[in-house]
Amino acid sequence: MRYTRATARTSSLFCALALAFTLTGAPAADATAVAPGGYVALGDSYSSGVGAGGYDGASGDCLRSTVAYPRLWASAHSPSSFDFTACSGARTDDVVAGQLGPLGPGTGLVSITVGGNDAGFADVMTTCVLQPESSCLARLDEADAYIGSTLPGRLDEVYAAIAARAPAAHVVVLGYPRLYRLGGDCASELSETERTAINKAADRLNGVTAERAAGHGFTFGDVTTAFTGHEICSGNEWLHSVDWLDAGQSYHPTARGQSGGYLPVLTSAV
Repeated sequence: MRYTRATARTSSLFCALALAFTLTGAPAADATAVAPGGYVALGDSYSSGVGAGGYDGASGDCLRSTVAYPRLWASAHSPSSFDFTACSGARTDDVVAGQLGPLGPGTGLVSITVGGNDAGFADVMTTCVLQPESSCLARLDEADAYIGSTLPGRLDEVYAAIAARAPAAHVVVLGYPRLYRLGGDCASELSETERTAINKAADRLNGVTAERAAGHGFTFGDVTTAFTGHEICSGNEWLHSVDWLDAGQSYHPTARGQSGGYLPVLTSAV
């Protein structure tokens, strides 16, 4: 069934979307390349694996998937220990307050995705899906202003806390994919102008994240190339579009996006 903006603008759906969207060069290395110690996977829903299915019931609302890239990497490389604390909806302050417990002087590898929720990803996508184009673009401008002015400091706090707790760790900060293939042929509730602006916002977020990661001596893993040809509207999507039956997985990587998009980038960065 094709949904129009008119049918989408109901109060109940708006509430559901607002909650559910919350984010909720080196050659590949083998396990011996990891510093002595274990692997700790931090971050938001892109790291916990929302959208990939196969959730660990013990993870509750954090929705940690058994096929998320951290679990896939740990399975392939057998680190001495593996702690998976990434959680759907996490912001930078959530990572600092609740995810860093497993880190220690012997931690060898840390991976993280964070920043999308701080920048208001949930509200941006809800606005763009349910409101006119002008409202979408205005909300994206607000997000861009936040990314440029406030987010760098928030990221610095997270990265400094990781370094303090795990000074010997190799830290890989992974970015976010562009959501849309421009000029693609698909039934989307968004205009090409909106899709273009959303992709530019992802690039802006990745640019700031990469800059701050480098400032702390961390490695940035850019996933945009890995997802090229697999965006929404590509015909071979590794990302969910808006899902009216299961809104929580909207705009998140599929299981193939975790294994074919994120996993190789982490592996090559270690």
